[in-house]
Amino acid sequence: MTPLRLLNSAIIPALQELHYCGIPDTPDARRFLLAIALQESALSHRRQVITGAGETGPAASFWQFESGGGCKGVLTHFQIASCMRRLCAEFNVSATPQGLWEAMRYHDIIAAIAARLLVYTLPDKLPTTPEEGWVQYIEAWRPGKPHPHTWTDAWAVASTIVGGQ
Repeated sequence: MTPLRLLNSAIIPALQELHYCGIPDTPDARRFLLAIALQESALSHRRQVITGAGETGPAASFWQFESGGGCKGVLTHFQIASCMRRLCAEFNVSATPQGLWEAMRYHDIIAAIAARLLVYTLPDKLPTTPEEGWVQYIEAWRPGKPHPHTWTDAWAVASTIVGGQ
């Protein structure tokens, strides 16, 4: 998957769907979602890679959501649960942590919706710098093994792609 293809085929359609929940589509949202996907999966894996075991890890989608983590969170958080559940129903996705997890491996729009909703739960405005982005990414995704050395490149690619739209 290329960054431009993910932006056009998943992120923009997801943000258009979220407009009906009162969550605006902005260049900052597009950039942040694309940067997170680049950071989490390099747009190469829809399932978490475990060294020596391939794509067998507990996280799914380009945004690497776990069933009991991010999936459960977006389905139960007081601020966004009703929106996530409504959109699951509209996309014929079971509104359970396991159902969402299974769907988002190949359903990039529903995965992007979940990613944006997770970001929406953060108290700060969307980041506009790589430094702000890193802080919010860590807060929302809580990666077990963060890789700060790759974030700047992910942010730069996302900025270039979104800026070229």
